Amino acid sequence: MLKNLDPVLTPDLLWVLSAMGHGDELVLCDANFPAQSIAGSKHLIRLPGIDTVRAARAILSVIPVQRMEVVGRVDYLPPVQQEMQDEIDRAEGRPLPMGSIERFAFYETAKRAFAVVATSEARGYGCFLLKKGVILAAD
Repeated sequence: MLKNLDPVLTPDLLWVLSAMGHGDELVLCDANFPAQSIAGSKHLIRLPGIDTVRAARAILSVIPVQRMEVVGRVDYLPPVQQEMQDEIDRAEGRPLPMGSIERFAFYETAKRAFAVVATSEARGYGCFLLKKGVILAAD
C-alpha cells in the first residue's frame, strides 16, 4: 500500500503512466470499445467496475484530453463527456476545454497509443485520448 495514492492507480497503470513520455497517448475507453483488438501487442489495462470518469480522476493531474465526437452531432457533449470535462477542469484548477476527434479517426489514433485502459463505462461515447503533458521544474 502506498500513502495518498488513489486506489484506482493499479501497479500496472502506474507503470504505464510512468513509462509514457511527453506526447504519448493513452486510450481511456468504455466497455463497448474494441480494447483488445486496438491494443494489439501494446499495453492493455483493465479496470473492472470503474467508469471512465472515475478512472480519469485518478490520472488527470498531468494529462490533457481529446474526446470522440458523437456521430452527426459534433458540438453535442453527452453526459459522460460533460462529466469528463468537469473532472479535467477540476484537475487543472481552471477551464481546459477538450478537443474532439471524429469516431473513425479516433480508432486510427488509438491504434498508435502507448496503452489502452479499458473501463466498465456503459454509456456510449465514453472514450478519450489522454495525452501526457510536461511537468516543469519550479524556478
